[in-house]
Amino acid sequence: MSKTLQAIKGMNDILPGSVTRKDKLPDSALWHWFESTVRSVLARYGYQYILTPIVEPTALFVRGLGEVTDIVEKEMYSFTDSMNGDQLTLRPEATAGIVRAMVEHNALYNGPLRLWTLGAMFRHERPQKGRYRQFHQLDVEALGFAGPDVDAELILLVRRLWKELGLVEGDHVRLELNSLGQPAERAAHRAALIAHFEAHAELLDEDAKRRLHSNPLRILDTKNPAMQAMVEAAPKLMDFLGEETLAHFNAVRAILDAAGLEYRVNTRLVRGMDYYNLTVFEWVTDHLGSQGTVCGGGRYDGLIEQLGGKSAPAVGFGLGIERLLLLIQELGLPVPSGAADAYAVIPDAAALPQVLPVLEALRAEGVAVQMHAGGGNMKSQFKKADASGARYALVFGADELSQGQVTLKPLREAGEQSLQPLADVKHWAGLLRGPAGNA
Repeated sequence: MSKTLQAIKGMNDILPGSVTRKDKLPDSALWHWFESTVRSVLARYGYQYILTPIVEPTALFVRGLGEVTDIVEKEMYSFTDSMNGDQLTLRPEATAGIVRAMVEHNALYNGPLRLWTLGAMFRHERPQKGRYRQFHQLDVEALGFAGPDVDAELILLVRRLWKELGLVEGDHVRLELNSLGQPAERAAHRAALIAHFEAHAELLDEDAKRRLHSNPLRILDTKNPAMQAMVEAAPKLMDFLGEETLAHFNAVRAILDAAGLEYRVNTRLVRGMDYYNLTVFEWVTDHLGSQGTVCGGGRYDGLIEQLGGKSAPAVGFGLGIERLLLLIQELGLPVPSGAADAYAVIPDAAALPQVLPVLEALRAEGVAVQMHAGGGNMKSQFKKADASGARYALVFGADELSQGQVTLKPLREAGEQSLQPLADVKHWAGLLRGPAGNA
């Protein structure tokens, strides 16, 4: 007997909820509901869908993310193409690939674009709850827009998504905001940071020492308790920001204030990629332990030119889907079950030629109907109907069919069963349709 093959650790199957398993991963119905909600929200904001390859040239991420970022140094799945020797990488994030596509196809020629994508990303790290080697992200980008209005719109878009998903702003998730300024401002701050850290070199751990001259800003994000007081006393970027940068940041804040969105200005907030400038933000939670960031993004005005395109501003965010769905599960929020509206009980297989056209007519009316298959008596079929999670059983018994009728029997809620005519599906299909997004 051959050995059973299993998925690679940290690369998970997303299964239907009816499949029994020990892990706490979200099931496919929850996943499907999330995707449907995302599509609905983004359509209302005028964002268009884009798909880019999972495999990109390694140089794209080295140039785009920065050579001394954790992703490029330690986490990328890179390999040499055996056919032509090209250096390739499974994408660790989506923004660089979208920008590459815009540059390659001169897509901004006719003006700015609002884009989004959703798919698998890959990082080689130790798998843990909410952090996997293959994970999935929602990525939303606004390219060609320079003003603070689009920064604020993106943040408000995320708030709208939280509301649609049932997350409570301020309780389940909260917003943190900062500005990383412009390159010259960051350079002055960087020099002051290096001087501060060099004056306290005895407190730096090995990771901080390695980053001291290559990426000192990342030292501010350390989780080392022994360094916290020294880091807290470090020069703050906000003190180096010029008039235009502060005006941009204050304009973003003014829009959020007018929209009644609460936030905290976190002057230590940085992002993991080198390409960010001006506005940066994170939506965080206290309900997932150390994996507290569920969404993060900001402005990256230099990346398009850095990857070979004509200079253009841009802003966007990424949202980790597994982590967000784990949060929804952790909070016990109500979510659609994924079950069909109705389960068709058909005691006599000989009745299928009469029954199947009725089921097809119901589906044409938008009713999700699961047909019993495999035979069995009325009792066993009702048992399957109940286990399916359907709201109704459709009973196509001999008595009903002889009268040209079907019995609608509620399975989940109080109510009387009723007889309905097979010839007038349009008249009673509405009784079966569940809440939008139930499937």
